[in-house]
Amino acid sequence: MGIYLVSVAAGEWFDEDEEEGGRGAVASALNEELARRGLAPYTSVPEATDLVRGSGRSFEEKLIPPMDGFAALCGRQLTPAETELLLGWSVLVPLPLYEEVRLPLESAYTDETVIVGAPEVLALAERLAAATGLPVDAIPEACDNLDLTMWFLEGEAEKTAAARPGPWAEDLDTAFYVALYLRAAQHSLRRGCPVTYC
Repeated sequence: MGIYLVSVAAGEWFDEDEEEGGRGAVASALNEELARRGLAPYTSVPEATDLVRGSGRSFEEKLIPPMDGFAALCGRQLTPAETELLLGWSVLVPLPLYEEVRLPLESAYTDETVIVGAPEVLALAERLAAATGLPVDAIPEACDNLDLTMWFLEGEAEKTAAARPGPWAEDLDTAFYVALYLRAAQHSLRRGCPVTYC
């Protein structure tokens, strides 16, 4: 068990059957809010595809390391509002929202659903990556089968840290979360799909 961060395909996003994991109520409520803001509805969610390791067509990572160091990094590098934006969402969508959307609908771990835009999360994650000197070119880009999680937990991160030292290498748990939010936002934008916790 544990907490996972995963991409959501069209079949689940538009499904009204909550008992089967459907998020249709969230999708409808988001589109109502987008209309209120004078924006187009979010309907271009990609369909599910077969899992092909390394293809980058889906996203699935597990939040295993402790987050204390990452929270401290956010406290040093971001404002409280920026930290809340980065860490307080339950659904990430590939839209520039500029301000979060709060819906009175239960999410996996809270009594409401908080939706934020991937462009805003990406900008914050990029700032943290730059501040820590994260070797973005060395970490997995396709995160469709715990690739990032395993890279950090099975020794590749340690090998890279030895070869490419820097602030990121001093706390690999913190570096994992910087990489996780960076790759989640990039995936959402590249694939045009929501990303959520489960």
